[in-house]
Amino acid sequence: MVQKIVHDWATGKIYPHFHFVFVFKFRDLNRLHDRPSLSRLIVEQYPYLRNVLDELWKHPETLLFIFDGLDEFRARIDFADSRRDTEPQRRCTDPEFRCKLSDIVYSLIQKKLLPGCSVLVTSRPTALQLLAKAQVSVWAEILGFVGEERREYFHKFFEDQEVAAAVYSHVEENELLLTMCYNPSYCWILALSLGPFFTRKHSNKQRVPKTITQLFSYYIYNILSHHSVKMESPRDVMLKIGEMAFTGVSHRNIVFNDEDLFKYNLQASQFLSGFLMELVERESSEDSVVYTFPHLTIQEFVAALAQFLSPNPGNLQKQLNKAHREEDGRFEIFLRFVAGLSSPRAAQPLEEFLGPFVHQTTCAVIDWLKEKVKAQIRDTDTVTAKRKLLNTLHYLFESQNQALAQLTLGSVHTLTFGDLSSEKALRLTPIDCVVLSQAIGLCDTINQLNLRSCFIQEEGLQRLVAALHKCQELL
Repeated sequence: MVQKIVHDWATGKIYPHFHFVFVFKFRDLNRLHDRPSLSRLIVEQYPYLRNVLDELWKHPETLLFIFDGLDEFRARIDFADSRRDTEPQRRCTDPEFRCKLSDIVYSLIQKKLLPGCSVLVTSRPTALQLLAKAQVSVWAEILGFVGEERREYFHKFFEDQEVAAAVYSHVEENELLLTMCYNPSYCWILALSLGPFFTRKHSNKQRVPKTITQLFSYYIYNILSHHSVKMESPRDVMLKIGEMAFTGVSHRNIVFNDEDLFKYNLQASQFLSGFLMELVERESSEDSVVYTFPHLTIQEFVAALAQFLSPNPGNLQKQLNKAHREEDGRFEIFLRFVAGLSSPRAAQPLEEFLGPFVHQTTCAVIDWLKEKVKAQIRDTDTVTAKRKLLNTLHYLFESQNQALAQLTLGSVHTLTFGDLSSEKALRLTPIDCVVLSQAIGLCDTINQLNLRSCFIQEEGLQRLVAALHKCQELL
């Protein structure tokens, strides 16, 4: 998206009033360990501007700064921290002043540094609360593909239009997969994972994925199947890279270097061929070589997968509880995948190449999930508690464990995600509505469903309609 914005600006299609657009990725900024100045940041990335910076600062209204991926930034930017405005060492009002990177970003957004310039920050929804106290003039949600654009993607992805039609037909039949298609990255994963089911003559259509975990399971399965003859100890290698991925998720790190590989007994040469070359992208420059997963969600899936490959799971429930308590969203998708991989349907494809999952781990995950759903159902007083309840419903959905779902949800009579105050209500996405609809369907009767101020849009309502007849009172 950011590349598209810059391309359209450079070709004169948008933002003609900006003379310069500076793009910084938080994933790259994480590598900085000293106290830079804004001038130094720009010169390092745009060295040809070194001699004209003083002129640029005279006209801040012509400058646009884009900071991409706030959810990937390791440092915390606290916009409610009044000390930033009183402590001299934390005030960043001059482009030449050396200070913490988080203070530079803070000062640009709060118009204390180069007042008059424009700042665009992108983020996953999980990190938006970090900007709640910031001086934001416009909030925008990227809706992605809508309607026919989703079908068009698949017909452009596949040369064989019959395969494209078959894949999209399956997607249309599955509410969750269809709803996921708003995101081009998910469309890419869907196409790669579903394509083989409709191109192989004897492919088992009954195994076509129906949840996000199953989808990513087949994404990894297809990579492994391409290299099954050449692989040595795929379980061991996948465990190591999964442990590295989990450390990255824990510390909000998505860029790895040779030191990280060495720490997990991985060899750089392994990433030049074989299945690791498809699983991890290798980027080299004059200064360094770094490794990243094609998408953060793939890193989160591999991190979850490692939990089922470790011969010594240890106190897994304690680790899951710690992850669930984290409020900044870094573990949300990881935990959905952990719950999903407890399902035989998601595990079986990977077990063909990686060997059986550790049974003790699967049992521990199911026990943890049972405990968590029962606890969260009773606690919806705060917006954080509502978010945790919604997350546990996502975990339950991904697990596809009908017996567990019936046991934990069958006697539920009240579900509260909304509030008279929009600040205390959850914004529910269409995917949330798919999961909520499934959850309501498992309840005997819902006396009250509170969706006040949840900003449910048309597509979300379409996903909910089928289950609303079970609700006696809808708020």
